[in-house]
Amino acid sequence: MTRLVLPLPGSEALGEGLARALRADLREIESRRFPDGETYVRLPTEVEGREVVLVCTLANPDEQALRLLFSARTARELGAASVTLVAPYLAYMRQDARFQPGEAVTSRHFAELVSREVDRLVTVDPHLHRHASLGEIYAIPAEAVRAAPLIADWIAANVAAPLVVGPDSESDQWVSEVAERAGAPYVVLRKERHGDRDVDISAPDLAAWAGRTPVLVDDIVSSGRTMIEAARRLVDQGFPAPVCVAVHPLFADDAFAELSRLASRIVSTDTVPHPTNAISVVPRIAEALA
Repeated sequence: MTRLVLPLPGSEALGEGLARALRADLREIESRRFPDGETYVRLPTEVEGREVVLVCTLANPDEQALRLLFSARTARELGAASVTLVAPYLAYMRQDARFQPGEAVTSRHFAELVSREVDRLVTVDPHLHRHASLGEIYAIPAEAVRAAPLIADWIAANVAAPLVVGPDSESDQWVSEVAERAGAPYVVLRKERHGDRDVDISAPDLAAWAGRTPVLVDDIVSSGRTMIEAARRLVDQGFPAPVCVAVHPLFADDAFAELSRLASRIVSTDTVPHPTNAISVVPRIAEALA
């Protein structure tokens, strides 16, 4: 029996693309708010005996998480043979340690909640920092699809004479992979973070790369401070306005507007719906599921 793809509200485009790629059936999940703010969820009834694929990007995690967990539990109650979660953007990966007494280590807590309700997880470039792999916190098979090859191919096809730029040392290995596949040189800047919205970026002398188009690449753009400050440092050294590429375009508050004033172009993958989406992760997710 064919898979049944069920996108949650906000993930319809991803769900449609994935259903086409998998030659799977596509149905809607009905969801709304009761007047008191509680969540109503209704699944299609033909889930019995089928492999159900829930598609839910978690860019607004506190709004989406309960709806997702209710949907997964209901699919089981209705007799689904298995429940797979496709979460192109996986939330609650940031707080991976207890930095201050009394803090909740929410990466582990959220992983435990999800692991109780689904059989498998597929995501794209999760923010693994102190966790070496998703398997450290998820008790189910969990696969992280990489967007680097897709980004590299987009750069090679769309940017003449690129210089791939990573905003900080954490991006070094990832950016080097993008640059190698795109056939471009790369540099990595230095970042010092003082708070969620307070970062300092410093850059070495980049005169050797004069004449190239800088392409700033980062995995998550939330407050946007890292990419904004990195773009300023490049312009300060006489480079043209950079092309900015994000895997997960969260763009909180006025981050997109501010970055737009500094960038020649902003593009992203479609892990989170946004007007900048230009690189689809659907083929890579379909490969993982197949």
